[in-house]
Amino acid sequence: MKIMENIFLVPGVVANPFILVDADGLTLIDTGLPRSSHKILDYVSSLGKSAQDVKRIIITHSDLDHIGSLAALHKLTGARTYASQVEAGAIANGKPSRQIKPAGFSMRRLMFTLLGPFMKAKPFQVDELLADGQVLPILGGLLVVDTAGHTPGHLSFFALGSGVLFCGDSMVTDEKGIHGSRPGLTWDDAKAREAERKQAALGAQVVCPGHGPVVKEAAGKFPV
Repeated sequence: MKIMENIFLVPGVVANPFILVDADGLTLIDTGLPRSSHKILDYVSSLGKSAQDVKRIIITHSDLDHIGSLAALHKLTGARTYASQVEAGAIANGKPSRQIKPAGFSMRRLMFTLLGPFMKAKPFQVDELLADGQVLPILGGLLVVDTAGHTPGHLSFFALGSGVLFCGDSMVTDEKGIHGSRPGLTWDDAKAREAERKQAALGAQVVCPGHGPVVKEAAGKFPV
């Protein structure tokens, strides 16, 4: 699914992986659940690109649905991999960076209970650590934004030239708009609210979340 020039959403993968296209190759943001690698690479092929064109994989946080196919995609592409220090440590251990405690009865809680023992990420050593304020040479400048709250080391990424924000799970979207990190899956509620305010201040025009539809004309739609 084309979001705008050089930015694409891979459909049918949990959670949303995004592909950014530059002259020197592709950047993938997040990798979905385990066994999502071929679906992602099939979409890469649909863009007229190959697995070897994927040069960078950057991770918002270490939850299974965002890193499940990281090791497999690295093996298939040879891409350099990036995450925050906290999340990289969790990825190296094959575990989330905080304990997940879905609140109340829900399908999400049931999913974690039933599938948790069977769906685990393969431990993986990330190549490079990212920190708040860095600007990566992607899409003419991709700002690294510390959005701890959903997890201790959660990162978002803001394309300075196009005003597109990739917010991972620091915020979610639905047909009613943009919402904060889901209760029961949030490491620190106060920090999560701070992360929402920080991202609202960026002035993003488009919000690309880990879960939910892409939100265009996003100004004024943030949960703050």
